[in-house]
Amino acid sequence: MSRPIDRVITWSEDRPPVSARCYRAADETPARAVLLLAHGAGAGFTHPFMVTFGERLSALGIDVVTFNFPYMEAGRRLPDPAPLLESCYLGVLADVRRWENLGAHTVFLGGKSLGGRMASHVAAFHAERAGPLGGVVLLGYPLHPPGRPHQRRDAHLGAIAVPMLFVQGSRDGFGTPDELRPVLASLRARADLAIVDGGDHSFVVPRSHGMSQEQVLASAADRIARWIQAVSRSGSTCFG
Repeated sequence: MSRPIDRVITWSEDRPPVSARCYRAADETPARAVLLLAHGAGAGFTHPFMVTFGERLSALGIDVVTFNFPYMEAGRRLPDPAPLLESCYLGVLADVRRWENLGAHTVFLGGKSLGGRMASHVAAFHAERAGPLGGVVLLGYPLHPPGRPHQRRDAHLGAIAVPMLFVQGSRDGFGTPDELRPVLASLRARADLAIVDGGDHSFVVPRSHGMSQEQVLASAADRIARWIQAVSRSGSTCFG
C-alpha cells in the first residue's frame, strides 16, 4: 500500500485553504477512477472512518481524495452553511482535476453523512460547474434527522443525472434502507443500495454480529470499489 499524500488546497481566492489527503490506487489494479470523499459533520478527513475507506478503496484500485470543510479546518464544531460547503467541494474538485496524475480519471463524488449530502448537492445543483462525473457514492445518507422522519432531505436527488450508490446501515437512525427504497425507486438515474447488515449510521455493528467491525468495513469498501469499477466500464460518465 502506497503512503497517502497530504496536500493543501486553495479552493477560494478570499478564504483560507483546506487540508486534503490523496490515497493512490494500488499499481496492480488501477481503475483510473478517483473518488472525492467528504467527511461527516462531527469529524474531519483524518477520522479513522475516513482513513479506513481511503486505505481500503485505494488498495482495491480506486484513487481517493479526502479533505476538510472550512469549519473543520478552522476547528469549529458547527458546520458551515450549505452554500459554503458546496463551494468548498467544487473548489476541491476543480483542484483535483488539475492534478497531473488524476486529471484524466473518471471522477466520482461522495461522502459520509453530511459530506455525502453535499456531494449530492454538487451533482444536483452545480452539475455544469462540476463537469463530467461518473457517479455519486453516499455513505450513510442523512435522509432525515434522527427521530424526525418527516424532515426529508431527498427533494434534490431527482435532479442528479449520474448513477448513485447508497451504502446504508440497516440500523441507521438517519434513514433505514426501507425508508430509502421508495426514494431510490423514484429517481430517474440509476440508484443502487448496498446494505450494511446490523450497521448504524457509521456502520458500527453490535458485538453479537457475525462479522468483526474490520470485516464489515472491508466488505463495504469492496462493494463500493466493485460498483465504481462497473460504472466506469459501462462508460456512463456524463454531465449532470
